[in-house]
Amino acid sequence: MSRADTVRTDAPRTGESVPSRYALKVGDIDVTLISDGVLPIAPATLATNAATADLSAWLSDMFLSPEMIDWPLNVAVVRSGGRTVLVDSGLGTEFPGFPRAGQLAMRLDAAGIDPASVTDVVLTHLHMDHIGGLLVDGLRGRLRPDLRVHLASAEAEFWAAPDFSRTDMPAPVPDVLRTTASRFLDVYGGRLRPFEKEYEVAPGVRIHRTGGHTPGHSIVRLESGGDRLTFAGDAVFQCGFDKPEWHNGFDHDPEESARVRIRLLKELAASGEQLVATHLSFPSVCHVAVAGNAFRFVPAVWDH
Repeated sequence: MSRADTVRTDAPRTGESVPSRYALKVGDIDVTLISDGVLPIAPATLATNAATADLSAWLSDMFLSPEMIDWPLNVAVVRSGGRTVLVDSGLGTEFPGFPRAGQLAMRLDAAGIDPASVTDVVLTHLHMDHIGGLLVDGLRGRLRPDLRVHLASAEAEFWAAPDFSRTDMPAPVPDVLRTTASRFLDVYGGRLRPFEKEYEVAPGVRIHRTGGHTPGHSIVRLESGGDRLTFAGDAVFQCGFDKPEWHNGFDHDPEESARVRIRLLKELAASGEQLVATHLSFPSVCHVAVAGNAFRFVPAVWDH
C-alpha cells in the first residue's frame, strides 16, 4: 500500500501542531483516515472482567496513566467507483465535557474534503462517538439530500429499546447514548439503508455485521488489486491484542464481543492484511501478529 494524493494543497490550514489525517491506497481504493480527536476515559472501562492488579500491570507496561487515558477517535473517508464513503463520524460537539473531540467537520475542511461530495455513510454502530458528527449543524447542513446511510438492521432495531443490562458504563453515559441514538434515527431515518449480514457499498467496499459490541456492530472490509484493509470499529481496542479476552464496559454482549475480536484477529494475522480501528492511536494502521495465546500490534511505518 502507498500514500495517495487525495487532499488539496490549497486546503484550509488550522494551525494544528499534530497530524490529523493520513492518506493511503488499497489497490485502486483511496482512503483518508481522519482523527476526530480524543476523549478521556477511565482505564477500568477497558477491562471490566480483569483483576485490578492485572490491569495496573498492563497500564504500567504501556506507559499509560492509572487514573485517566486518552481514547482516540478515528474516522475514514473511502473513495471507490465514483462514490465517496464516510465511515463513522466521531463524537460531534454536543458534549461539553469532551472539548478535544468532535473535530471532524473542521478536519474534513482541512483535508479538502467537501461534505457535499459524500455519497454514502457507513456506521459501525450507533454509539454517540460514532454518530455525533452527523448531528453537528456545520456538517449536517452541508450533506447532500440523497445521502445514503448504511447500518445493520439489527442495530436500528436494538436502539428502539436498548438494553444496557450487561454493560458497565458510568452514569449518565447510558442515558446520553440512548437519547443521541434516538435523535439520530429521527433525523436520518429517511436516509437509512439497512442491511442484514453484509452489503457492498461501493466497488471493493463491503460492510459485514459482526455483533458483539452491539447487536448490529459492523466492520468495513476493503479489497482491491490484491490489497486488503479492515476498519474494525469497536471490535478491537488497544488492550485487545495482548488481552483479547478482556471485556470493555461499553460492550452490550461482552462474551460475544471477545469471541468476535479473537476470531477477527486470528483472521487478520493469517491474511496479513492491514487493520485500522476507531480507538487505536491515530492513524491506527497496523498489522496483527500471533503472540502465543494472544496477538501483537505491529504498527505500519508512515509512508511520506
